[in-house]
Amino acid sequence: MKFIDEYRDPAVVAGLLKRIESASQKISRPVIIMEICGSHTYAIGRFGIRKLLPENIRLISGPGCPVCVTSARDVDIALYLAGMDNVIFATFGDMLRVPGAGGDSLQKKRAAGADVRVVSSADECIQLALSNPQKEIIMMGIGFETTAPTIAAVVAACRKKDIQNFSVFSVHKIVPPAIKALLADPLLNIDGFLCPGHVSTMIGANAYQMIPDADRAAVITGFEPVDILEGVWMLLTQMESGKMDVAIQYSRGVKPEGNTRAMNLLQSVFETNDAEWRGLGTIPASGLALRNDFASFDTLKRFTLPDIKSGDISGCGCGDILRGIKLPDDCPLFKKVCTPVNPIGPCMVSSEGTCSTYYKYY
Repeated sequence: MKFIDEYRDPAVVAGLLKRIESASQKISRPVIIMEICGSHTYAIGRFGIRKLLPENIRLISGPGCPVCVTSARDVDIALYLAGMDNVIFATFGDMLRVPGAGGDSLQKKRAAGADVRVVSSADECIQLALSNPQKEIIMMGIGFETTAPTIAAVVAACRKKDIQNFSVFSVHKIVPPAIKALLADPLLNIDGFLCPGHVSTMIGANAYQMIPDADRAAVITGFEPVDILEGVWMLLTQMESGKMDVAIQYSRGVKPEGNTRAMNLLQSVFETNDAEWRGLGTIPASGLALRNDFASFDTLKRFTLPDIKSGDISGCGCGDILRGIKLPDDCPLFKKVCTPVNPIGPCMVSSEGTCSTYYKYY
Protein backbone atom coordinates (compact mmCIF):
# COMPACT_ATOMS: atom_id res chain seq x y z
CA MET A 1 0.00 0.00 0.00
CA LYS A 2 1.58 3.24 -1.17
CA PHE A 3 -0.97 5.91 -0.38
CA ILE A 4 -2.34 7.09 2.95
CA ASP A 5 -5.98 6.52 1.94
CA GLU A 6 -5.26 2.82 1.74
CA TYR A 7 -4.32 2.83 5.42
CA ARG A 8 -7.75 4.30 6.17
CA ASP A 9 -9.77 2.07 3.81
CA PRO A 10 -13.14 1.27 5.50
CA ALA A 11 -13.24 -2.19 3.93
CA VAL A 12 -9.78 -3.08 5.26
CA VAL A 13 -10.71 -1.67 8.68
CA ALA A 14 -13.92 -3.74 8.72
CA GLY A 15 -11.97 -6.88 7.85
CA LEU A 16 -9.47 -6.31 10.63
CA LEU A 17 -12.24 -5.66 13.14
CA LYS A 18 -13.78 -9.04 12.27
CA ARG A 19 -10.42 -10.72 12.85
CA ILE A 20 -10.02 -8.90 16.17
CA GLU A 21 -13.53 -9.91 17.25
CA SER A 22 -12.85 -13.55 16.40
CA ALA A 23 -9.51 -13.56 18.23
CA SER A 24 -10.98 -11.81 21.27
CA GLN A 25 -13.73 -14.43 21.56
CA LYS A 26 -11.15 -17.23 21.53
CA ILE A 27 -9.17 -15.51 24.29
CA SER A 28 -12.41 -14.63 26.16
CA ARG A 29 -10.66 -13.04 29.18
CA PRO A 30 -10.02 -9.28 29.52
CA VAL A 31 -6.90 -8.14 27.66
CA ILE A 32 -4.90 -5.00 28.49
CA ILE A 33 -2.78 -3.48 25.72
CA MET A 34 -0.56 -0.45 26.28
CA GLU A 35 0.61 1.84 23.51
CA ILE A 36 4.08 3.28 24.19
CA CYS A 37 3.88 6.27 21.89
CA GLY A 38 2.18 9.63 22.13
CA SER A 39 1.50 9.56 18.39
CA HIS A 40 -0.36 6.28 18.86
CA THR A 41 -2.37 7.79 21.71
CA TYR A 42 -3.34 10.71 19.49
CA ALA A 43 -4.23 8.48 16.51
CA ILE A 44 -6.27 6.07 18.67
CA GLY A 45 -8.30 9.02 19.96
CA ARG A 46 -8.61 10.78 16.62
CA PHE A 47 -9.90 7.72 14.78
CA GLY A 48 -12.12 6.46 17.62
CA ILE A 49 -10.33 3.12 17.76
CA ARG A 50 -11.14 2.36 21.41
CA LYS A 51 -14.86 2.44 20.60
CA LEU A 52 -14.41 -0.06 17.75
CA LEU A 53 -12.77 -2.79 19.81
CA PRO A 54 -14.54 -5.66 21.62
CA GLU A 55 -15.44 -5.04 25.25
CA ASN A 56 -12.75 -7.35 26.61
CA ILE A 57 -9.95 -5.49 24.77
CA ARG A 58 -8.74 -2.46 26.70
CA LEU A 59 -6.20 0.03 25.37
CA ILE A 60 -4.28 2.12 27.90
CA SER A 61 -1.74 4.86 27.27
CA GLY A 62 1.82 4.71 28.57
CA PRO A 63 4.77 7.10 28.98
CA GLY A 64 5.14 7.82 25.28
CA CYS A 65 5.17 11.61 25.37
CA PRO A 66 8.70 12.95 25.97
CA VAL A 67 7.46 16.34 27.17
CA CYS A 68 5.09 14.65 29.62
CA VAL A 69 7.70 12.36 31.19
CA THR A 70 10.17 15.20 31.77
CA SER A 71 10.46 15.46 35.54
CA ALA A 72 9.29 18.50 37.49
CA ARG A 73 12.88 19.16 38.56
CA ASP A 74 14.14 19.17 34.97
CA VAL A 75 11.41 21.62 34.01
CA ASP A 76 12.47 23.91 36.83
CA ILE A 77 16.14 23.64 35.82
CA ALA A 78 15.14 24.65 32.29
CA LEU A 79 13.31 27.68 33.68
CA TYR A 80 16.38 28.70 35.69
CA LEU A 81 18.66 28.33 32.67
CA ALA A 82 16.33 30.32 30.45
CA GLY A 83 16.31 33.15 32.98
CA MET A 84 20.10 33.51 33.16
CA ASP A 85 21.77 36.59 31.74
CA ASN A 86 23.40 36.46 28.33
CA VAL A 87 21.60 33.24 27.35
CA ILE A 88 19.53 32.26 24.34
CA PHE A 89 17.50 29.23 25.39
CA ALA A 90 16.39 27.06 22.46
CA THR A 91 13.63 24.48 22.77
CA PHE A 92 11.10 22.53 20.75
CA GLY A 93 7.64 24.08 20.81
CA ASP A 94 5.86 21.60 23.08
CA MET A 95 8.05 22.55 26.05
CA LEU A 96 7.06 26.20 25.91
CA ARG A 97 3.88 25.89 27.99
CA VAL A 98 4.84 23.09 30.38
CA PRO A 99 4.29 24.42 33.90
CA GLY A 100 7.04 24.40 36.50
CA ALA A 101 7.05 25.41 40.15
CA GLY A 102 4.41 27.98 40.95
CA GLY A 103 2.94 27.76 37.45
CA ASP A 104 5.92 29.38 35.73
CA SER A 105 6.77 28.29 32.16
CA LEU A 106 9.20 29.06 29.37
CA GLN A 107 6.43 30.98 27.67
CA LYS A 108 6.04 33.20 30.73
CA LYS A 109 9.81 33.58 30.99
CA ARG A 110 9.88 34.81 27.41
CA ALA A 111 7.03 37.23 28.06
CA ALA A 112 9.04 38.58 31.00
CA GLY A 113 12.05 39.26 28.78
CA ALA A 114 14.04 36.02 28.63
CA ASP A 115 15.40 35.13 25.20
CA VAL A 116 13.62 31.83 24.59
CA ARG A 117 13.58 30.61 21.00
CA VAL A 118 11.44 27.84 19.55
CA VAL A 119 13.35 25.76 17.01
CA SER A 120 11.96 23.13 14.68
CA SER A 121 15.26 21.27 14.41
CA ALA A 122 18.40 21.14 16.50
CA ASP A 123 20.67 22.30 13.67
CA GLU A 124 19.09 25.78 13.87
CA CYS A 125 21.22 26.20 17.00
CA ILE A 126 24.39 26.20 14.90
CA GLN A 127 23.30 29.38 13.14
CA LEU A 128 22.12 30.85 16.43
CA ALA A 129 25.58 30.29 17.90
CA LEU A 130 27.38 31.73 14.87
CA SER A 131 25.08 34.77 14.70
CA ASN A 132 25.32 35.51 18.42
CA PRO A 133 28.97 34.90 19.38
CA GLN A 134 28.65 36.90 22.61
CA LYS A 135 25.67 34.84 23.80
CA GLU A 136 25.52 31.39 25.35
CA ILE A 137 23.19 29.16 23.31
CA ILE A 138 21.55 26.45 25.41
CA MET A 139 19.54 23.77 23.63
CA MET A 140 17.09 21.74 25.69
CA GLY A 141 17.72 18.23 24.41
CA ILE A 142 14.38 16.51 24.81
CA GLY A 143 12.89 13.44 23.18
CA PHE A 144 13.46 9.73 22.80
CA GLU A 145 15.81 7.87 20.47
CA THR A 146 14.07 9.49 17.48
CA THR A 147 15.36 13.03 18.12
CA ALA A 148 18.50 12.34 20.16
CA PRO A 149 20.64 11.44 17.10
CA THR A 150 19.88 14.85 15.55
CA ILE A 151 21.20 16.61 18.63
CA ALA A 152 24.22 14.31 18.69
CA ALA A 153 24.91 15.38 15.10
CA VAL A 154 24.72 19.06 16.08
CA VAL A 155 27.10 18.58 19.01
CA ALA A 156 29.58 16.77 16.74
CA ALA A 157 29.26 19.53 14.13
CA CYS A 158 29.84 22.26 16.72
CA ARG A 159 33.03 20.56 17.91
CA LYS A 160 34.22 20.24 14.33
CA LYS A 161 33.48 23.94 13.67
CA ASP A 162 35.04 24.94 17.02
CA ILE A 163 31.80 26.59 18.14
CA GLN A 164 32.34 27.33 21.82
CA ASN A 165 29.14 29.12 22.85
CA PHE A 166 26.75 26.18 22.49
CA SER A 167 25.69 23.57 25.04
CA VAL A 168 22.93 21.01 25.55
CA PHE A 169 20.74 20.55 28.60
CA SER A 170 20.00 16.87 27.99
CA VAL A 171 16.79 15.44 29.37
CA HIS A 172 16.65 12.75 26.69
CA LYS A 173 15.05 9.45 27.62
CA ILE A 174 15.35 6.00 26.06
CA VAL A 175 12.36 3.69 25.79
CA PRO A 176 13.43 0.08 26.62
CA PRO A 177 14.31 0.75 30.30
CA ALA A 178 10.89 2.36 30.79
CA ILE A 179 9.20 -0.75 29.41
CA LYS A 180 11.21 -2.86 31.88
CA ALA A 181 9.92 -0.63 34.68
CA LEU A 182 6.34 -1.04 33.47
CA LEU A 183 6.73 -4.82 33.32
CA ALA A 184 7.94 -4.80 36.92
CA ASP A 185 5.16 -2.51 38.19
CA PRO A 186 2.96 -4.50 40.62
CA LEU A 187 -0.04 -2.27 39.85
CA LEU A 188 0.05 -3.11 36.14
CA ASN A 189 -0.78 -6.34 34.39
CA ILE A 190 -0.17 -5.56 30.74
CA ASP A 191 -0.76 -8.38 28.26
CA GLY A 192 0.83 -6.73 25.24
CA PHE A 193 2.51 -3.60 23.95
CA LEU A 194 1.99 -1.56 20.81
CA CYS A 195 5.60 -0.45 20.46
CA PRO A 196 6.45 3.00 19.07
CA GLY A 197 6.94 3.23 15.33
CA HIS A 198 9.15 6.32 15.21
CA VAL A 199 11.49 5.19 18.00
CA SER A 200 11.68 1.72 16.48
CA THR A 201 12.96 3.05 13.17
CA MET A 202 16.06 3.93 15.20
CA ILE A 203 16.43 1.16 17.76
CA GLY A 204 14.85 -1.69 15.78
CA ALA A 205 12.79 -4.64 16.99
CA ASN A 206 15.58 -6.44 18.79
CA ALA A 207 15.61 -3.79 21.53
CA TYR A 208 12.24 -5.04 22.85
CA GLN A 209 13.25 -8.63 23.58
CA MET A 210 12.54 -8.08 27.27
CA ILE A 211 8.80 -8.11 26.43
CA PRO A 212 8.50 -11.68 25.11
CA ASP A 213 11.05 -12.72 27.74
CA ALA A 214 8.43 -11.59 30.28
CA ASP A 215 5.80 -13.65 28.42
CA ARG A 216 4.11 -10.58 26.97
CA ALA A 217 3.25 -9.83 23.35
CA ALA A 218 4.79 -6.98 21.36
CA VAL A 219 4.04 -5.48 17.95
CA ILE A 220 5.66 -2.40 16.39
CA THR A 221 2.96 -0.50 14.53
CA GLY A 222 2.49 2.55 12.35
CA PHE A 223 0.05 5.37 13.02
CA GLU A 224 -2.90 4.95 10.68
CA PRO A 225 -6.12 3.06 11.57
CA VAL A 226 -5.13 0.00 9.53
CA ASP A 227 -1.69 -0.01 11.19
CA ILE A 228 -3.05 0.13 14.71
CA LEU A 229 -5.87 -2.37 14.19
CA GLU A 230 -3.55 -4.82 12.47
CA GLY A 231 -1.17 -4.38 15.39
CA VAL A 232 -3.94 -5.22 17.87
CA TRP A 233 -4.88 -8.31 15.85
CA MET A 234 -1.24 -9.42 15.70
CA LEU A 235 -0.98 -9.03 19.48
CA LEU A 236 -4.11 -11.13 20.01
CA THR A 237 -2.75 -13.77 17.66
CA GLN A 238 0.38 -14.06 19.80
CA MET A 239 -1.69 -14.33 22.98
CA GLU A 240 -3.98 -16.94 21.44
CA SER A 241 -1.06 -19.09 20.31
CA GLY A 242 1.00 -18.55 23.45
CA LYS A 243 4.02 -17.74 21.27
CA MET A 244 5.18 -14.30 22.33
CA ASP A 245 7.41 -12.33 20.01
CA VAL A 246 8.36 -8.84 18.82
CA ALA A 247 6.49 -8.58 15.53
CA ILE A 248 6.90 -5.74 13.04
CA GLN A 249 3.65 -4.48 11.54
CA TYR A 250 5.33 -1.20 10.54
CA SER A 251 7.66 -2.95 8.11
CA ARG A 252 7.72 0.02 5.74
CA GLY A 253 9.66 1.96 8.38
CA VAL A 254 11.29 -0.50 10.80
CA LYS A 255 14.02 -3.09 10.42
CA PRO A 256 14.94 -5.62 13.11
CA GLU A 257 18.34 -3.97 13.60
CA GLY A 258 17.05 -0.39 13.36
CA ASN A 259 19.09 2.50 11.99
CA THR A 260 22.58 1.45 13.00
CA ARG A 261 24.24 4.54 11.50
CA ALA A 262 22.10 6.92 13.56
CA MET A 263 22.50 4.84 16.72
CA ASN A 264 26.27 4.68 16.30
CA LEU A 265 26.34 8.48 16.03
CA LEU A 266 24.13 8.76 19.11
CA GLN A 267 26.35 6.44 21.13
CA SER A 268 29.51 8.25 20.07
CA VAL A 269 28.26 11.50 21.65
CA PHE A 270 25.96 10.30 24.46
CA GLU A 271 26.13 7.63 27.13
CA THR A 272 23.33 6.32 29.31
CA ASN A 273 22.69 7.63 32.81
CA ASP A 274 20.02 7.22 35.46
CA ALA A 275 17.12 9.53 34.70
CA GLU A 276 14.03 10.70 36.53
CA TRP A 277 10.71 10.17 34.73
CA ARG A 278 7.53 11.90 35.79
CA GLY A 279 5.33 9.21 37.30
CA LEU A 280 7.88 6.41 37.03
CA GLY A 281 10.60 7.81 39.28
CA THR A 282 14.30 7.26 38.64
CA ILE A 283 14.93 4.50 36.11
CA PRO A 284 18.51 3.18 35.80
CA ALA A 285 20.28 3.77 32.47
CA SER A 286 17.20 5.37 30.94
CA GLY A 287 18.61 8.83 30.12
CA LEU A 288 21.32 10.21 27.89
CA ALA A 289 24.22 12.36 29.09
CA LEU A 290 27.07 13.75 27.01
CA ARG A 291 30.24 11.68 27.12
CA ASN A 292 33.34 13.12 28.79
CA ASP A 293 34.83 13.84 25.36
CA PHE A 294 31.96 16.31 24.85
CA ALA A 295 31.81 17.69 28.40
CA SER A 296 32.31 21.28 27.20
CA PHE A 297 28.92 21.00 25.46
CA ASP A 298 27.15 19.79 28.61
CA THR A 299 25.12 22.66 30.08
CA LEU A 300 25.10 21.18 33.58
CA LYS A 301 28.90 20.97 33.57
CA ARG A 302 29.36 24.33 31.91
CA PHE A 303 27.31 26.35 34.41
CA THR A 304 26.98 26.31 38.19
CA LEU A 305 23.38 25.86 39.22
CA PRO A 306 21.79 26.28 42.64
CA ASP A 307 20.23 23.31 44.38
CA ILE A 308 16.83 23.20 42.69
CA LYS A 309 14.24 21.18 44.58
CA SER A 310 10.90 20.50 42.95
CA GLY A 311 7.76 18.56 43.66
CA ASP A 312 4.89 17.32 41.59
CA ILE A 313 2.01 19.70 41.03
CA SER A 314 -0.61 19.32 43.77
CA GLY A 315 -3.66 17.40 42.59
CA CYS A 316 -2.23 16.68 39.13
CA GLY A 317 -2.70 13.08 38.01
CA CYS A 318 -0.14 13.11 35.18
CA GLY A 319 2.21 10.70 36.94
CA ASP A 320 -0.39 7.95 37.39
CA ILE A 321 -1.79 8.58 33.90
CA LEU A 322 1.68 8.12 32.38
CA ARG A 323 2.01 4.78 34.21
CA GLY A 324 -1.34 3.64 32.83
CA ILE A 325 -2.95 3.14 36.25
CA LYS A 326 -5.35 6.06 35.84
CA LEU A 327 -7.30 7.67 33.03
CA PRO A 328 -7.56 11.44 32.61
CA ASP A 329 -11.16 11.30 33.87
CA ASP A 330 -9.80 9.99 37.18
CA CYS A 331 -7.89 13.24 37.74
CA PRO A 332 -9.96 15.79 39.73
CA LEU A 333 -8.43 18.66 37.74
CA PHE A 334 -9.24 17.26 34.27
CA LYS A 335 -11.59 19.50 32.26
CA LYS A 336 -12.41 21.46 35.41
CA VAL A 337 -9.24 23.35 36.28
CA CYS A 338 -6.86 21.76 33.78
CA THR A 339 -7.68 22.55 30.14
CA PRO A 340 -5.64 23.18 26.98
CA VAL A 341 -6.04 26.92 27.60
CA ASN A 342 -4.96 26.58 31.23
CA PRO A 343 -2.81 23.41 31.47
CA ILE A 344 -1.89 22.40 35.01
CA GLY A 345 0.17 19.37 34.02
CA PRO A 346 2.27 18.45 30.96
CA CYS A 347 -0.14 15.73 29.78
CA MET A 348 -2.53 18.53 28.82
CA VAL A 349 0.13 20.60 27.05
CA SER A 350 1.63 18.36 24.40
CA SER A 351 -0.41 17.23 21.41
CA GLU A 352 0.91 13.75 22.25
CA GLY A 353 -0.23 13.98 25.87
CA THR A 354 -2.95 11.60 27.03
CA CYS A 355 -4.99 14.34 28.71
CA SER A 356 -4.82 16.56 25.64
CA THR A 357 -6.06 13.69 23.47
CA TYR A 358 -8.86 12.74 25.87
CA TYR A 359 -9.95 16.37 26.16
CA LYS A 360 -10.24 16.62 22.39
CA TYR A 361 -11.71 13.25 21.45
CA TYR A 362 -13.53 11.73 24.45
